[in-house]
Amino acid sequence: MSQVTSSHNIRRQGINLNHWYVLARSFEVQAQPLGLTLWHQPIVLFRDTQGHIHALEDCCPHRLVRMSHGIVAGDQLECAYHGWRFDATGRCSWVPHLAEHQKLPTCRLRRYPVREQDGFIWVFPGEPALAEQCSPLGMPEWEDLNYIATVSSIDCPGHFSYLIENLMDMHHGHLHQEFQAWAEATLESLEESSTRVDAHYQAQSYYRIDRMWSVAQLFIPALRQLHPEPLDVSYVYPHWMATLGQDFKIYCLFCPVHETQTRGYLIHFTSLNRFPELLYLPKWFRRFLKNRLFGAAQHLLDGLVKQDVQMIRDEQQAYLQHPERRIYELNRALVSVQRLIRTQVNPSGESTISSEVNLQ
Repeated sequence: MSQVTSSHNIRRQGINLNHWYVLARSFEVQAQPLGLTLWHQPIVLFRDTQGHIHALEDCCPHRLVRMSHGIVAGDQLECAYHGWRFDATGRCSWVPHLAEHQKLPTCRLRRYPVREQDGFIWVFPGEPALAEQCSPLGMPEWEDLNYIATVSSIDCPGHFSYLIENLMDMHHGHLHQEFQAWAEATLESLEESSTRVDAHYQAQSYYRIDRMWSVAQLFIPALRQLHPEPLDVSYVYPHWMATLGQDFKIYCLFCPVHETQTRGYLIHFTSLNRFPELLYLPKWFRRFLKNRLFGAAQHLLDGLVKQDVQMIRDEQQAYLQHPERRIYELNRALVSVQRLIRTQVNPSGESTISSEVNLQ
């Protein structure tokens, strides 16, 4: 057994703010402002009269109350407490009780770069000037008419490292039983860089979408049969994606709230690319079919999330009670995950930070 010592605890590690993170699904931001937190930063999302999305600091500079308690007045955000209004740039534009000789205060709300893409609201919490140098993780399957989507929300009472380690570890199928999509996963190779970790497994998949009727496997477990498929999982910091054979693509989009809370979205895509005859159908019908089958894997996805979150809750509580304890890990991918997390927060390598797991 080779032991790797720890000089800094991964479960207290922060995030690299200079990336795009998901705060909400598009439909969650409607007429009223929506307040959320991204790594200790309260952020309010709202739409203007044109439907464009905006992201501002969720804290009125007047009395420091949440702007998300207020309303959207035209293209401006109005504080619930005293009615102060702020425009989409964060500038204070109106104070209802301003005396005749008084000028508008020069205070501003911080404005965050924000994008609406693939059905989600993305926010860049770091240096605004760096926002254009990178892009949100793309999900081309979201608009592709040959992919059926299912989305499950994750509300995880644990540090984000627990969730990404869970997603990168394909050896915990024993947990899921009736929700299991694969079995007998074997890690065959591992690639690591300063921006991503790619783990390549060989697994036995329960699903093969090679006949139109075989989509029914998503609903009827008795139809599923094991067969070998490659299973590739990737931590493309700060998000995750996986491919199972030719039929399934999965993403997890992260929103770390603080050291003991992580939000996220698990997006599952079922491919219909094995059916070239679909290409000859009218686009309106294919769009109807895609929308009609949205959420086809909801029971499976929600079941997986519920069981994983329970385990992560246990891990987080055990750590809080005994932070000095070390764990014993057999999966090399998780050591690479921890190293990537530290590299992203400390790219210069000024502080020597090593893994907290023991490898056997």
